[in-house]
Amino acid sequence: MARPIAIVTGAARRIGAHLVDALLARGWQVVAHVRRDSDEVADGAVKAVADLAAADCARAIFAVVDGLGGAPRLLVNNAAMFEDDRLGALDPDLFEAHMRVNARAPAMLAEAFARRAGGRGEDALVVNLLDAKLAAPNPDFLSYTLAKQALAGFTDIAARAWAGEGVRVNAVAPALMLPSGAQGQRDFEKVHALNPLGRGVRPDDVVAAIDYLLAATVVTGQTLWLDGGQRFMALDRDVQFLENSPFLDEDTQFLDERNDA
Repeated sequence: MARPIAIVTGAARRIGAHLVDALLARGWQVVAHVRRDSDEVADGAVKAVADLAAADCARAIFAVVDGLGGAPRLLVNNAAMFEDDRLGALDPDLFEAHMRVNARAPAMLAEAFARRAGGRGEDALVVNLLDAKLAAPNPDFLSYTLAKQALAGFTDIAARAWAGEGVRVNAVAPALMLPSGAQGQRDFEKVHALNPLGRGVRPDDVVAAIDYLLAATVVTGQTLWLDGGQRFMALDRDVQFLENSPFLDEDTQFLDERNDA
């Protein structure tokens, strides 16, 4: 039998590269999206080059998918733009760029996926990567947050619209997994496990969530929060800016510095 086809955006590095490796190990044929032709992908994956800010990004990626033959069964919208802005310093160009990459592109890719995968009598799954901060938002990374909120809304709407076609749409919302932006390793280690469970979220937790969603064929329109309960703390800043937070007292129950990066 032909291997099932999966698409992962932002596949050259960080969590995207980790997801590609995991899917390849599970026997998937993986189309690994990257922004630049010079970006490398894992051995065994098929590279698809597209700028997600471009209106024709879905056409470029699915030209590669269609060349493989067969309908795709999994789309993971992982890629995201992540630049800091906030109220009082809102840049309209930056705002629009976040919306194009983090909301418009995933929606267009999901629509192209549904056209190919829907109504075939086989399970098909879209997984949108959100952010655990959506459950308890703060003003940092405002345009990024608003774009992810738009993607969360799309997840719900698309799940309702495509259920009759056999296309499920779900989301995974992880907390901080890897050093973010200019955050140093020491600061990352201080806040990685900043949650009631005292357990830092890792890329393998996202893989496990996707494994679950693939197996749970009656689940659609749901978001899995991977944050160790961090949303219960209602932090007033993004975690990478919390070096002076009272939550980081050396005796706090929320911090376990034994967690590896």
